[in-house]
Amino acid sequence: MKVLVPVKRVIDYNVKVRVKADGSGVDLANVKMSMNPFDEIAVEQAIRLKEAGKVDEIIAVSIGVKQSQETLRTALAMGADRAILIEATDDVHNDIEPLSVAKLLKAVIDEEQPHLVLCGKQAIDNDLNATGQMLSALLGWSQATYASELDIDGDDAIVTREVDGGLQTIKIKMPTVITVDLRLNEPRYASLPNIMKAKKKPMDEKSPTDLGVDITPRLTVISTSEPAERAAGVKVANVTELLTKLKDEAGVI
Repeated sequence: MKVLVPVKRVIDYNVKVRVKADGSGVDLANVKMSMNPFDEIAVEQAIRLKEAGKVDEIIAVSIGVKQSQETLRTALAMGADRAILIEATDDVHNDIEPLSVAKLLKAVIDEEQPHLVLCGKQAIDNDLNATGQMLSALLGWSQATYASELDIDGDDAIVTREVDGGLQTIKIKMPTVITVDLRLNEPRYASLPNIMKAKKKPMDEKSPTDLGVDITPRLTVISTSEPAERAAGVKVANVTELLTKLKDEAGVI
C-alpha cells in the first residue's frame, strides 16, 4: 500500500511570531522555519505503518516555495521513500489557500494512486484546519479527522478520534484521508546517517501548471495584528468581591 503525506514549511513552533509594522503579515526575516508539527506526526505514523508491514511506500509532498525542499528532506530523513515538491510561489509570504492545496494534492493523488493520505489536522501558521476535509470531498473518499489512534485492518482503517465528549472509534473504508492529532504519536529524530541518506533519495519538482491547477487566490488578507496583551490581575478582599467582579466586570457568571 502506498501512503501520501503532505508536509508544510512553517515558522518553528519555538519562535515568537512578530507582525510586520505595517500590519501586512507576519515578519519572516531571519526566522527559523521547520516542518509543521502535525505533519511531522503524520510522517511518523506513516513510517510506523511501514515498519508494521502494512505500507510499502511513503511519499512526502510539499506545496509552496523552493525552500520547502528542506522540509521534504526532513521527511525523507525520518523515513519517507521519496518526495514531490510543488513550487507554487516564489514569495515566502504568499500562503497557498487550502482549496488550491487540496486541488494540487488531488492532481498528485490521481497520478500516484495511493490508498491512504495522512495529513496534519492543521498548520500552526494559519490554523485553518480545512485542507484534509476539502481533499476528501474532491476525491470522493472517506475521511476521519483528529485521529489519536490509527490501525489498518485489510481494506478498512480503524481510527480513534478526539471529540468534545471524549474518544470516538470508527471504521472507515479505504482509500481514505485521515487528519492526525497531537496525541497520535511522538515523532522520531532523524539520525545523522539517515540525514545523509535523505540527500540521495528522489525528489521530483512540479508546478501548478504541470498539474493543470489554477491557484489564483480567492481570499485577501486585510490586516494582521498581534493579540492584545494580557491584562494584569487584581487582588480581591473576599469571595463576595470576587463573585461581583466575575459577574459585573468579566461577565462569566
